[in-house]
Amino acid sequence: MDSRPENAPEHCPGTDSVDAGKVDACQGCPNQKICASAQPKAPDPAIEEIRQKMSHVKHIILVLSGKGGVGKSTLTAQLAHGLAQNENHQVGVLDIDICGPSIPRVMGLEGEQVHQSGSGWSPVYVEDNLGVMSIGFLLGSPDDAVIWRGPKKNGLIKQFLRDVDWGELDYLVIDTPPGTSDEHISVVQYLKTCQVDGAVIITTPQEMSLQDVRKEINFCHKVSMPIIGIVENMSGFVCPNCKNESEIFPPTTGGAIKMCQEMKVSFLGHLPLDPRIGKSCDEGKSFVSEVPESPAAKAYIQVVQGILQYCESRESVNHEPETGEAV
Repeated sequence: MDSRPENAPEHCPGTDSVDAGKVDACQGCPNQKICASAQPKAPDPAIEEIRQKMSHVKHIILVLSGKGGVGKSTLTAQLAHGLAQNENHQVGVLDIDICGPSIPRVMGLEGEQVHQSGSGWSPVYVEDNLGVMSIGFLLGSPDDAVIWRGPKKNGLIKQFLRDVDWGELDYLVIDTPPGTSDEHISVVQYLKTCQVDGAVIITTPQEMSLQDVRKEINFCHKVSMPIIGIVENMSGFVCPNCKNESEIFPPTTGGAIKMCQEMKVSFLGHLPLDPRIGKSCDEGKSFVSEVPESPAAKAYIQVVQGILQYCESRESVNHEPETGEAV
């Protein structure tokens, strides 16, 4: 990851460099004194502890969005429910949206509490094969505001990754806040020695949303995070009665498909609007199970299948023999 501060001069060597604060390019930089006086830091021991914990997780998927309100937590919940429909899959959902934890509500777990044992924090379970962890379980009320600066958020994310006792997992789906802020940087840094499958990025068809998703894609490139694909949510409205589809948010610049072609990333599918999706989330139910025959549920399942195929293809590549000998 680029270690240069935003206000650094053009030829900044980076805060991690042994030349930090010492070379000519550092002259006049507001960070020079701090960089020059900083002592080399030993690697955070939590990174190795997290690597050991995540070695019991086959697939790690991050769900990202450029903007809030585009359906990221809804997609996380439906993706988790879709993966858990296979009873042989053990699935976990980790909510690192510290200031806006929606997952307890959309998973039907609001009011639940976390229990601690000798092996760590126990997830809260929706089904026998679907567990959840969120800061929402640590709050006295869903209306409580979390007013934290970066270091405290960073500490909780570290604790979630290191101390939650998931057991053996096939899939860990991580729900993140919108944008590219402290939480994203922390989770990427802590998982840098783990086998992360990649990120699913969700958008809506309007250029205002796509603009921020381009930033999210560039963030993934900068931190070497693979991109599984882009999902376009709210892509038309399907009437539950007549099944006709209307365009609510016109893709004025070509929508997510054109953006994917331009930025050379995969497109996972369109998700239409359906009022029953919001109702299912408010009630904490699985939309794909409640109305499986609806066009929107079928679209969600198609997206889940695309993600499954991606993860399985990565797994087969990782398990290929390193030599060129026939097997």
